[in-house]
Amino acid sequence: MRHGKYPFILVFLLPPVGIYALYMLSPYVQAIHISMTDWSGLTATQTFIGFDNYVEMWNDDQLRTALRNNLILLVVVPVLTLLLGLFFASMLNVGGRSRGAAVAGVRGSSIYKVVYFFPQVLPHAIVAIVFAYVFAPSNAGGILNNVLEAIGLGGLTQLWLAEPKYLIWIVVLVMTWAFVGFYVVLFSAAMQSIPLDIYEAALLDGSSRLTTFRKVTLPLVWDTVQVGWVYMAIQAMDGFAIVHIMLGVNGGVQGSGDVLGVAIYRAAFAQSDFGYAAAIGVLMLVLTMTIVLLFMRILRREKVELA
Repeated sequence: MRHGKYPFILVFLLPPVGIYALYMLSPYVQAIHISMTDWSGLTATQTFIGFDNYVEMWNDDQLRTALRNNLILLVVVPVLTLLLGLFFASMLNVGGRSRGAAVAGVRGSSIYKVVYFFPQVLPHAIVAIVFAYVFAPSNAGGILNNVLEAIGLGGLTQLWLAEPKYLIWIVVLVMTWAFVGFYVVLFSAAMQSIPLDIYEAALLDGSSRLTTFRKVTLPLVWDTVQVGWVYMAIQAMDGFAIVHIMLGVNGGVQGSGDVLGVAIYRAAFAQSDFGYAAAIGVLMLVLTMTIVLLFMRILRREKVELA
């Protein structure tokens, strides 16, 4: 019986493993191969050129700008998104007024959850179009400038999407707005699994709301925060749809809002240089894997067990 166990296991494992390798792993191998060619994407022939595309990347000033912007998104967007997600989730679940020893969320928390989650159901293309109108000039119906003028702060109006220094921070704002609702719901689900007795005991011992959050809530939802951080880091490395629709294929004025995803699209479809686009894609793959492994190691800590 044991002699026939391994062939039996292999029969069932080989098909799914083969399908996974064919559709998930082989595209990475193909991309690495294409990144070492001068393929235009329009011909059947590919000339092997070694690491020439990677040398070109090293000397590409616009790609440096895109890489810098991706690093800004990688650092700022996850921090803002997760902090806001934790704050809102805490308020919605344990931030309300307590009656006796009971712990509850703020009044109307069920409605707020729907409101916070609403941006998550919108496609990123719609989000980008909406915010393109928000930051448009006043004579083009720009919502932000018109609101500033309506409340007497017309001196603060700007051509927001025409100022290079603002572009990447506008992208940060839009991505944070688009993602935070998902993490409010995610962290709310994690907090609802914490027994209320723990909160009640902490409050009876005289712990403040902030101390309770630091000493009780955060340790008990840390595993969820870690997963959210890794997922958010991967999302922050993208930004393609928002940047491409809001700022255009060149990344806005002087390319100051460019990101790696748009650089790949521009190289492949605007310049017909699939080899160079694949090289940028390989760079994104290496950066994403490195960042995920680094974050998982930094954020790793002993799991808190509930009795």
